[in-house]
Amino acid sequence: MNSPEQPLPTFDEVLLCTPQTTAEQVGLFLRRCLIPCSRGEKIYTMLYADELSYDVSCRAEELFQDLQRYNSSYRLVILCNCEREHSYIPSAFSQYKVHMIPQRPRAELQQYLQHHFRVAQPSGSAASVFRDNMCVGIVSSRRAGVGK
Repeated sequence: MNSPEQPLPTFDEVLLCTPQTTAEQVGLFLRRCLIPCSRGEKIYTMLYADELSYDVSCRAEELFQDLQRYNSSYRLVILCNCEREHSYIPSAFSQYKVHMIPQRPRAELQQYLQHHFRVAQPSGSAASVFRDNMCVGIVSSRRAGVGK
């Protein structure tokens, strides 16, 4: 996010982890990140890696250790919930841990995201539903199941 024109991450750069994420999904992601090829300067990110099951986490660490020797210039960010820092992945990678605080003001982050999620020509699309022609939005309610 060094400039407003810098693109958002592509689908292959991000893995959103859940307890249902399989070892195969994590393995494919780590191979994309750690096996050198002409992919440019991508930054790979695992979100909520602390939610992976114990078995998947163990296999992910083993694969990381095996593949890391092939590429010393990988760019991998693993984001975890600080309340779950004692789960397997945060513990296994604790030597690399960095507590991060956003360096940009919230308004600047919002402007960056608005720039990338705004639909230029809304023509009867779902984007017209959200404010300011945004193609994404958050719908929430304090009451569950109220027609969202």
